[in-house]
Amino acid sequence: MVYVVLALVLLGLATALLIRSQARPTQAGPPQAQTRPAVEPEPIQPWRASSEAPFTAERLEGTIAAAAAYLVRFCDKDGRFTYRVNIDPSIKVEPAYNIVRHAGTIYAMATYAQRRPEESLLDALRRAAHFLRRETIGPIDEHEELLAVWSKPDLEHTDRPLRAQLGAAGLGLVGLVCVERVAPGTTPLEELRALGRFVLYMTDDDGRTYTEYIPSDGGRSDKRVVLYYPGEAALGLIMLYELDPSPEWLDGAARMLGWLARRRAGQRHVEPDHWALLATARLMPHYDRLDQPPVSRAALVHHAVQICTRMLGDRKPQPADAVTAGCLSASGSTCPTATRLEGLLAALTFLPEDEYAGLRAQIETAGCEGVAFLVRSQIVEGPYCGGIPRAPLGAGFPAGQPRHNKKPNAAATEIRIDFVQHAMSAMMHYADNVLADDTE
Repeated sequence: MVYVVLALVLLGLATALLIRSQARPTQAGPPQAQTRPAVEPEPIQPWRASSEAPFTAERLEGTIAAAAAYLVRFCDKDGRFTYRVNIDPSIKVEPAYNIVRHAGTIYAMATYAQRRPEESLLDALRRAAHFLRRETIGPIDEHEELLAVWSKPDLEHTDRPLRAQLGAAGLGLVGLVCVERVAPGTTPLEELRALGRFVLYMTDDDGRTYTEYIPSDGGRSDKRVVLYYPGEAALGLIMLYELDPSPEWLDGAARMLGWLARRRAGQRHVEPDHWALLATARLMPHYDRLDQPPVSRAALVHHAVQICTRMLGDRKPQPADAVTAGCLSASGSTCPTATRLEGLLAALTFLPEDEYAGLRAQIETAGCEGVAFLVRSQIVEGPYCGGIPRAPLGAGFPAGQPRHNKKPNAAATEIRIDFVQHAMSAMMHYADNVLADDTE
């Protein structure tokens, strides 16, 4: 009997010690070293297979209107935009300007003005167009018939030499021609033609282009390669052709796009060139008017398919409730998503439905989710209402990305005019090319 009682006492003490040891934190190692039941990780939710928009058409129109209102508010009396701001007041914003993005912003605003020609918007457009003409457009030495858009060091706060960029002339044409549609007489036609002649001067017979004209380096230069300039220049010429139907503008644009298509033919991975897609979409309705097309329609379509496939291939599966769900860039940034959406949605206007039904469905799904991402990213109150920051507020940049450290995450709260312009343009493309088709 004594041994039985003693055994029961010892068992009780052992049980108490075991419970006590489990109740307090162990010092033997990190928590993950402890034994615990195996739990299967929750699977990452796939992208929505449906293109049903997670927002209403009314909300989308309100988001577009708020973006336009932001650009109007941040266009001063002289027509210069507040190029960038930072929502975080503790972050110092260094002075900078980019005349290519100034012209691109005019393009988005003038496109919106065709939908809602409000007087405050038209006034801002006229001011911005006059700023572009007054401060940057000027002749090329020894070529009096040409006008270029000059990137001036004092305006852009840079130590680079005075130069005239092909992309600036291209988007200058795009913006100013768009303004003519809503405010006729803002820019004389001969001035637009002189800009067009500069673009042709910067293009070889085979469609290869020079990037910039630098007087201090002797003139035309292709030392610096800028992905978007040929597409921007081609789009500018096509829009000039629509205003002034001279074959030289259309032929020049086709040569540029033909050169891009030939250069990228057969490549597995091509650049995400949204401006080439926008220009191709604009060229297709006029293709039969070309005297000697540099490439076939099929080649232009194939080139577009290459770009679209590359853009869609950059999408990463994310949980449906992730802040960056719908983003088309691994960095989590808004602007690359917006630019890619512009190109993808423009491609819907010319990709054959029978041959590319699957690709078109992917584009519509990516468009729905990408636009939803942009809508969620917009600032909805305060002095920066309507602005689109570089990354959704509270998201920063994901770990493992080049911008994931203190300085780039400070840049995540930056709003630049091109962030707003591209998001606004992408949303208008979605409203016109997807939502409008769904309601017909």
